[in-house]
Amino acid sequence: MAHSFDFLVLGGGVAGLSFALEASRHGTVAVLTKRARSEGNTLYAQGGIAAVLAPDDSPAKHLEDTVVAGAGLNHKDVVQICVEEGPARLQALVELGAEFNRRTNGEFDLTREGGHSKRRIVHAGDVTGREVERALLAACDERPTITFLENTCAIDLILERSAPRGQARCLGCYALKDDGTIETLRGAVTVLATGGAGKVYLYTTNPDVATGDGVAMAYRSGAKVANMEFYQFHPTCLFHPDAKSFLISEALRGEGGRLKLRSTGERFMQRYHPMGELAPRDVVARAIDAEMKRTGDECVTLDMTHKGKAYLVERFPNIYATCREFGVDMAAQPIPVVPAAHYMCGGVVTDVSGKTNVPGLYAVGEVSCTGLHGANRLASNSLLEGLVFGHRAVAAASAELPAARAGLGQTVADWDPGKAVQSDEAVVVAQNWDEVRRLMWNFVGIVRSGKRLARARRRLDLLREEIREYYWAFKVTRDVLELRNIADVAHLIVECATRRKESRGLHYTLDYPESDDQNWLTDTVVQRHA
Repeated sequence: MAHSFDFLVLGGGVAGLSFALEASRHGTVAVLTKRARSEGNTLYAQGGIAAVLAPDDSPAKHLEDTVVAGAGLNHKDVVQICVEEGPARLQALVELGAEFNRRTNGEFDLTREGGHSKRRIVHAGDVTGREVERALLAACDERPTITFLENTCAIDLILERSAPRGQARCLGCYALKDDGTIETLRGAVTVLATGGAGKVYLYTTNPDVATGDGVAMAYRSGAKVANMEFYQFHPTCLFHPDAKSFLISEALRGEGGRLKLRSTGERFMQRYHPMGELAPRDVVARAIDAEMKRTGDECVTLDMTHKGKAYLVERFPNIYATCREFGVDMAAQPIPVVPAAHYMCGGVVTDVSGKTNVPGLYAVGEVSCTGLHGANRLASNSLLEGLVFGHRAVAAASAELPAARAGLGQTVADWDPGKAVQSDEAVVVAQNWDEVRRLMWNFVGIVRSGKRLARARRRLDLLREEIREYYWAFKVTRDVLELRNIADVAHLIVECATRRKESRGLHYTLDYPESDDQNWLTDTVVQRHA
């Protein structure tokens, strides 16, 4: 069955909903989400939104902090746009009904996180993403031109057949519903807002939906993809056998948290960076990784006991309660933590309006690569990015809408399953899923080398061929689609990491431990042509 919309948005996080809300003034909008419409990285964001609001702060300082954290690879014009337009986008969110912590005088209660020289993080306790998602969904519910398609998984983008890959216009996507039916979803404009790909690694702070779908589909369609070697590992994920991917927010270190060795209780971050625990995330993650390997400890600890129970319960209620569920009273004992895959700083290449090189295809938020983050994202610039570029993309997409609507008249074939049959060997999916994630963690993690990358590439080539054969032989399921996507994303990460012959930001290789500004102060761009 085919359905047509002016704007087809894949993903229901801060970027996708920001776009959908404003685009609904110009035409019909469909928002496709793989599971419940709120499920995604935005919902689990703890820290906050970075915005220049204090009198002793400035966009220039925010820009400088972003570029320092990004190891100089940032596109400064993009950073300038984001830090200057951020406060207005935050205010627009407040006007929609989002509520953030305030002081007794009514001003925002600004906090600080790693890499920031000033207090500029607006937050809603330690569940900022949940509040952002709530406000945006409530606003979208008031727009009759927005339709939510929940529990619907995009399979691949639909391209016009009269042009070569990378130049063919995107006409929408094929999508798998939970009942097994496959629908043809047409969009005059298609917007990727699918978030990140943390599930490509064995350990991640991301929810299960973060399988890199947008990047993989865009790459297969001929879109340019860049900087995938820069995958950010959050330094502090709760270390507990029963805790699945629970993030311990960077805001704890911003409020005085102390990283210590588990075996001796010794603080160690001053040996790695003058800002200590407030160093950029790439520095902190590498430091923890190095100390764990040096000492043999399974984790390090984050000590907040000096802050007192009353403060911790008020400032970090969700983190405090969740840690207690796992037997850790952060007011009385340090929290065991380890690094985990957290944020994709590369993605689908776009301009400052979200346009990709594929006509009719836009990308906003974590799935995109505008150049904002450079080689390492500055804390709390992610929700900011979604708000700013979700908003900016609307102007460009609505301007091309009249001409783009003509594309809806093109004939598009419904999904053809060919000779695919029901699978009787789903164990292959489970085995390959585990193997991709495990080899990425072991060979393409926080510290890399040429040998490790070569091993990863050889095995990934075999796995991707196995997955490709399985995909065409059997009827598609969500597990197969997600496996196919994480394998393609893993390939892109390895390809970009292999090309970059230096260490910069989140990409650290033992073969080239120093940065090389003369030859490598540039993006790593890959594109599929065949």
